[in-house]
Amino acid sequence: MSLPETQGKTLPDAWDYKGRPADRSRTGGWTSAAMILGGEACERLTTLGVAVNLVTYLTGTMHLGNSTSANTVTNFLGTSFMLCLLGGFVADTFLGRYLTIAIFATIQATGVTILTISTIIPSLKPPKCNLNTDQLCTPATTTQLTVLYVALYTLALGTGGLKSSVSGFGSDQFDELDPKEQSQMVKFFNWFFFFISIGSLAAVTVLVYIQDNLGRQWGYGICACAIVIGLVVFLSGTRRYRFKTLVGSPLTQIAAVFIAAWRKRQLESPLDTSLLFNVDDLPCDGNVMKKKKQKLPHSKQFRFLDKAAIKPSEMPSEMPDGVGEVNKWNMSTLTDVEEVKLVLRMLPIWATNIMFWTVYAQMTTFSVSQATTMDRHIGKSFQIPAASLTVFFVGSILLTVPVYDKVVVPFTRKLLKNPQGLTPLQRIGVGLVLSLLAMVSAALTEIKRLRAARSHGLTDDPTTVIPLSVFWLVPQFFFVGSGEAFTYIGQLDFFLRECPKGMKTMSTGLFLSTLSLGFFFSSLLVTIVHKVTGSKKPWLADNLNQGKLYDFYWLLAILSALNFLIFLVCAKWYVYKDKRLADEGIELEEAEPICHA
Repeated sequence: MSLPETQGKTLPDAWDYKGRPADRSRTGGWTSAAMILGGEACERLTTLGVAVNLVTYLTGTMHLGNSTSANTVTNFLGTSFMLCLLGGFVADTFLGRYLTIAIFATIQATGVTILTISTIIPSLKPPKCNLNTDQLCTPATTTQLTVLYVALYTLALGTGGLKSSVSGFGSDQFDELDPKEQSQMVKFFNWFFFFISIGSLAAVTVLVYIQDNLGRQWGYGICACAIVIGLVVFLSGTRRYRFKTLVGSPLTQIAAVFIAAWRKRQLESPLDTSLLFNVDDLPCDGNVMKKKKQKLPHSKQFRFLDKAAIKPSEMPSEMPDGVGEVNKWNMSTLTDVEEVKLVLRMLPIWATNIMFWTVYAQMTTFSVSQATTMDRHIGKSFQIPAASLTVFFVGSILLTVPVYDKVVVPFTRKLLKNPQGLTPLQRIGVGLVLSLLAMVSAALTEIKRLRAARSHGLTDDPTTVIPLSVFWLVPQFFFVGSGEAFTYIGQLDFFLRECPKGMKTMSTGLFLSTLSLGFFFSSLLVTIVHKVTGSKKPWLADNLNQGKLYDFYWLLAILSALNFLIFLVCAKWYVYKDKRLADEGIELEEAEPICHA
């Protein structure tokens, strides 16, 4: 006898747009998920459509220097990813995912609209360079830059809030307790990444070509139309969506543990950890908490945090039902404390991942600047847009993932006797090595490019095309793309597995913060290098043919090597959560499915 498909027509943990229990047949499922997928494709098209070709706009139209342009791009992208943390906090704590998506998509549309208008109105751009005179190009004025930055950071704010909630709201449309809908959720995640790839490919090919050949106003105008269409499609599904109760942010739990421990800093922690407050001591609805959280054993690291679980002297050892709710800012459970400790143990690994994204940032900045000086022709008539070289990211990822699944996993499974092949930390390590190779390749290619410029007497003319094929840049794009396939998946797997079950959204925050800080660190390095070398023989000259960009790449290669050594030490020190719990005789509960973008 087969089990019924559902246990009722309505879902116990989901509501419709009027606040009524969600009807399974009228809400959720693929109809509502498809509208969310369409919105995500438009978001990716809009964000990458602006970011991937932004450095050429800043140097060619706004007449900014190479280092300033590179920092503007990395700061923009870094802010976008950092604001994902704000968007996630707002969604989990105040607005919910639906309102967060709707509001921040509107903000994103506003930002790209301002950017489009700034490319149309002549007074918001500096005059074009006169190539027939020796006069320097007129740089953008303060007013022009202010309008540009308002547009970019409004776009970044919208992107951060939107990106933080789309995948989660999509998964809300499927019931995890229903076997049929749970399988549909897995397919949704696959389609989610497919639509991300479609948006990315369209941005780095079609949109970049339109921007370079028809004008920025057309390219950015298409971005503005795309996000507005995505917002309209998303809102049209309101009656079909399922809405979930606010779950609160894991950042609140971390803050509560630290504040409670600080308030009790003068107290002595008991030697017997059973005297500390734990989930078993929770009054009233403690059973609900016990179902949601796995009780964790006490660890000896970071013992100062144990003070957050010290019971006040007037509290009885066993709390009867009916006692008021415990103030989390005064006292946390020992399990809450141990969950925060789990996050703290991951921070060394988290920190060593930042360098990869610093290397990654060069592919959207200086590598694109290199491409603008090289021969980009295929045949006699067609010329590849410089920013379209980022398509090799997608190509290398598409190549690396199946090779990893079909070749690397079976081989390493036998070699390492690990059913997964490489562990998450080993995958991250491979990605870090590939990023190191990318910088070595980039430095060697830049040396070859400069030799070609000197041999043809082109060092004084930054606009003349050097007779060297742009495809010499492909290896550095390939190495970083393949490294991303390893590092991206390894990071997600690591953070998802190692984050405590009650703080799964923390895995998203940890991952996105490495991207953000990687871009910001790139900006810091560029600023320092430009100040140190700018007055003598600049590494990052506005005319790349007179600079030493290869030395900057060598610097990144050295920093990547040092970072990799530190990573090896941290990885050797780290003990996986399942092994730590197994040593205590505790079986690890399964993680819930989650998706990141």
